[in-house]
Amino acid sequence: MDLIKKLTGKNPVEYEEVAKTLVDSSDVNLFSKLVKQDDFLFDFVKNNVAKRIQKACNKDNYTNLLNFLDYYSPSYDTMIAEVLYEFGGVELLPVMKEIFLEENDSKKAYAAKYFSFVEKELIQDLLPLLRQAARSKFEPLAMNSIEVLSKMGDEVSKNEALERLNSSDEFEQYEAVKFLVNYQAKDELDKILEVMKKSTLSENIASEIPYLIPVEELLNRDVESGILVLCHIVNAIPEIIPASAVIDYNLFEIFENMYISNLTSASAVLLMLAKSKFKELLENDEYLFDCDKNTKDEVAAVNNLLSGVNKHKLESLFYDELYDGSDFVFFAVDFVDNIEELETLLDSENQTLILKVLTILKEKQVLTSAHKELALKNVTSDDIKNVIEVL
Repeated sequence: MDLIKKLTGKNPVEYEEVAKTLVDSSDVNLFSKLVKQDDFLFDFVKNNVAKRIQKACNKDNYTNLLNFLDYYSPSYDTMIAEVLYEFGGVELLPVMKEIFLEENDSKKAYAAKYFSFVEKELIQDLLPLLRQAARSKFEPLAMNSIEVLSKMGDEVSKNEALERLNSSDEFEQYEAVKFLVNYQAKDELDKILEVMKKSTLSENIASEIPYLIPVEELLNRDVESGILVLCHIVNAIPEIIPASAVIDYNLFEIFENMYISNLTSASAVLLMLAKSKFKELLENDEYLFDCDKNTKDEVAAVNNLLSGVNKHKLESLFYDELYDGSDFVFFAVDFVDNIEELETLLDSENQTLILKVLTILKEKQVLTSAHKELALKNVTSDDIKNVIEVL
């Protein structure tokens, strides 16, 4: 029987023996095969495997894990770092520092995770390198280094990220957001939200925010900002955010509570958006093809919940968001059936909104030259004018 199947299986006799052999013999080939299975194993299976390998480690064999460091996996980095620190303590620190100085990015990422267990006074000399590694294109190295910088309370790297948050380059802004989220800079949440509102990468930014503050906590803190984040999250499923987010973010309970006790014009927009999205997820098999049963069941449950929502009740509210200053107008406009309501938005000061309204009118096959002429009177951007001309 395949060793990976034994290691990931349910038979204790088999998986304990494989885990022990893996560590005792420092079986690099088997570990590399295990890492290659990361995308095909459910998280709970990988968590079980990590526990099994950790249980097989002891003071006599723990250094064998150092031979696995060429094969990085976020599923096993914490376990490996914890084992190395548990049995090697700070006596292993010179070895890990050398790895961080001289070795490849995979090994450096493991070393950075090990440093997260070490007292900050003992790794002060690594600060410049950790700051540099926090900008690495190898994301595990960057994220693990940021985690260490956060535990060290490094204000220099945090302030650099805040400067990048004000960059005119949206990708720089997004990288800054990821830094601040991994740094757990909750005090900078308002700045991150403001960047999200203006960025064309708003969905990517929104997908990071729940790792900084749970969605429920954000809703309690600032309900409209929470709803806006959820709108971007729903919009991003499954292209940017996996469908499993429905469980991770507890969307069933959130939607249910909104409909029952917190129905406003903003939450009505969110529920309209979610109603459409979850219907789409279930109607297209490819969206849920790779999902586990729990995710599929939860998506179906959310869809069933939203199918029972009174559409007319939502429509009576979400029209209140059809104005220039609304954070929700770009979502709300997709659900407007009244042509006259759409036409009034052609007087908008927001040129991107004007273009979107024209696109919707064209999709509804009611776009006229009069619509385009009215829009062009309010548009100054040459790029948008060119697009309007060819609509």
